[in-house]
Amino acid sequence: MSQKRRTAVFDALGKHAGQIGTLIRDYPAGYLIPLHFHNADQLVYATQGVMTVRTDEGSWVVPTCRAVWIPAGTPHTITMSGPVAMRTLYLQPRLVKALPPKCCVVNVSPLLKELILHACTFSNLTRRIEWQRHLIDMITDQLRDIHTLPLQLPNPSDPRALRIVAALLAHPADGRSLARLCKLAGAGKRTVERLFKEEVGMTFGKWRQQLRLMHALRLLAEGTKVSHAAMEAGYGSPSAFISMFKKTLGTTPAAYFGMSGIGSGRL
Repeated sequence: MSQKRRTAVFDALGKHAGQIGTLIRDYPAGYLIPLHFHNADQLVYATQGVMTVRTDEGSWVVPTCRAVWIPAGTPHTITMSGPVAMRTLYLQPRLVKALPPKCCVVNVSPLLKELILHACTFSNLTRRIEWQRHLIDMITDQLRDIHTLPLQLPNPSDPRALRIVAALLAHPADGRSLARLCKLAGAGKRTVERLFKEEVGMTFGKWRQQLRLMHALRLLAEGTKVSHAAMEAGYGSPSAFISMFKKTLGTTPAAYFGMSGIGSGRL
């Protein structure tokens, strides 16, 4: 939901000696980094755990082996689902012009993962040092050819649609039809459908599908069984959830969280 009622703290990173600065932090389950923004573009990667990044525009769930791109000046919070081992790169603004001016979840290739981990062994990287210049070039080359993932949940701005969003965020498993939910909005079904398409770029059905998947991802990261996560997220059966999970992330929950070393992945 909107964060406009809170004041974002400017977390100044100072002027790094180079083009890329780094940060290594480990957080306990449930930890919340309060609303803040930076004067640098940010690539946030977790070697363990699942993060949820929230801005005024929506929320992004970031599983292990994925990262979130946060452009400079974007107020955001980060919530941890399960223990999180975070590795962050702070890039000079527009160092990588190919990435969008808005938040997005991106795939992290095995090579990019190793580059991030290696870069994080130094406080910053500068082009003035030859070997660091080569490392910067390799990182930026990987980021220019990166693939985004549909793990975002954009917020509408119209108050009528926001009333429906608030109800479903509070109870993702809510099975009421859109027609019934429209009574909360004070608007007709066709109006609400139009608002979602115009303001979030997807149908209401797709938006609710994204909400349920993202909620289940957070539950799995906290160690919840697949069957229970599916039920809590509003899926009709574990198999329906597994199918959607595989369609989005390319593998089953058990295989994904088993490889990631978090969650039980049990049915």
